[in-house]
Amino acid sequence: MFTQRERSGFAGTGQGMPVRSGDTSGGALVTEAPPQPRTAFVDRRTATRSPMPNPGRRASDRADYLAELARRTEATELSGTPDWLRRYAQRLVAVDLVGSLLAATLALAVRFGDNFSISYLVVTLLFPLGFVAFVGANRAYEPRFLGAGADEYRRSLEASMRYGAVIAVTAYALGSSLARGYLFLALPLATVIALACRRIARDMVGRARREGTGCQHRVIVAGTERAAAELIRQVRQHAEAGFEVVAACVTRCSGRTIEGVPVIGTSAQLVEALRVTSADTVAVAAWSDLSQSELRRLSWRLEGSGVTVVVAPQLTDIAGPRIHVRPVAGLPLLHIEQPEFRGMRRVIKSGIDRSVALVALLLLSPLLLGVAAVIRLTSRGPAMFKQVRVGAQGTHFTMLKFRSMRSDAEAQLAALRALNENSDGLLFKMREDPRITSVGKWLRRFSLDELPQLINVLFGQMSLVGPRPPLPSEVERYGGDVSRRLLVKPGLTGLWQISGRSELPWDEAVRLDLHYVENWSLALDFLICWRTFNAVIRRRGAY
Repeated sequence: MFTQRERSGFAGTGQGMPVRSGDTSGGALVTEAPPQPRTAFVDRRTATRSPMPNPGRRASDRADYLAELARRTEATELSGTPDWLRRYAQRLVAVDLVGSLLAATLALAVRFGDNFSISYLVVTLLFPLGFVAFVGANRAYEPRFLGAGADEYRRSLEASMRYGAVIAVTAYALGSSLARGYLFLALPLATVIALACRRIARDMVGRARREGTGCQHRVIVAGTERAAAELIRQVRQHAEAGFEVVAACVTRCSGRTIEGVPVIGTSAQLVEALRVTSADTVAVAAWSDLSQSELRRLSWRLEGSGVTVVVAPQLTDIAGPRIHVRPVAGLPLLHIEQPEFRGMRRVIKSGIDRSVALVALLLLSPLLLGVAAVIRLTSRGPAMFKQVRVGAQGTHFTMLKFRSMRSDAEAQLAALRALNENSDGLLFKMREDPRITSVGKWLRRFSLDELPQLINVLFGQMSLVGPRPPLPSEVERYGGDVSRRLLVKPGLTGLWQISGRSELPWDEAVRLDLHYVENWSLALDFLICWRTFNAVIRRRGAY
């Protein structure tokens, strides 16, 4: 192990750490070390520092160095599950205990008031222990399910349902007259509290990761130079994932670093690299020198260490119900189902879209009339802005919006082209667009200008959720991949809406739209609609 100061330098610029030289023929873990200061190896058992031998440039020196490093790290335990993740799980247990006790106490007070028996008091005190036991038995506290993904929520919900079923069956088998009102209040309330606390904890972890203040997984990337570089770039674009790449193990590399990450060894030396860097995760890139048998033996060597091994697939942006693992000839092959652009689920989606649009228009009609009146009274021109957009399969339709700009905005666009803040793509965006009216700024801030598009949804020209509706001039400049956005109806909201809106670069907006097209599902639609409310309230990217 290295000292904290040396690890900090290693994770950042690579200074103070031995780095790989341009001579890669020998495959040594470290082939060149800076002359001053010499790095030191820290023995965990004795916490004493001993100088790291300089491997030199000759093959024999590299072999001697690697043998010395392997000998020194042989008895050193791998770092395993990070301390912050253990504390995270422990605090979730404590929160679930307190939350379920609060839920049971509230159910006791509501159901019985002051007139409750001792037996129900005992049940109230035992209820949290059973709740936490079932959540733990369903593996909802395991570190690999915490901090990311939906498994943490799903397992907690499943545990709650099983707990309720066991209580009901046990009460029936014993002939107990357990008050149903007590159970029907205590269990759902405990579940809601548990899920809400997990959401709050997840937000706190995400904030710490984005700010770089903690809750990070130390990751070693293994693979070819190009694949490792691509994986490192992808990880850095999503700080909320909590992956801090501290080193790379690449057999053939043109330099000492990849995307600023030091290369310290080959794919065959991952275990030694894990001990040296205190990493807790190995990320194998889509293209790697590791064979199937080598990857299997690596997983065997890491058994019981707490180190996580993740493998990046060669096919990206495919997720959800389209991915299935099926064994073929003894191999767990990843089967990719074709995207669904028609069928019963599409009919259901269309029915939901039109029903929700009709109800929303009826409920929001006073607001819509009020906004239209304010627009007409504060600026010249019509209250509604009409513009031709491109829908599914390249069909054109007239999209409706509340007018948020001056009536001559289109005529002024040419003069403002040079001030486009989204110059990396086809869209025109300005934070301080002089064409926007004072009322228009307020409408855009809360996305109220988009509400008339409910009429387009009602007529079947748009969907509640989908890609952004493009202009015909944009579609004419589309490349081959981007045109796949036109396979489905454009949406009133979408992944672009909940991921930054106008702040997104063009490439990222296209990637999100294509991800939706490829992985559409009703569950994803409901999730996007739910997160849209949060995006509108936070007003991120609204201008």
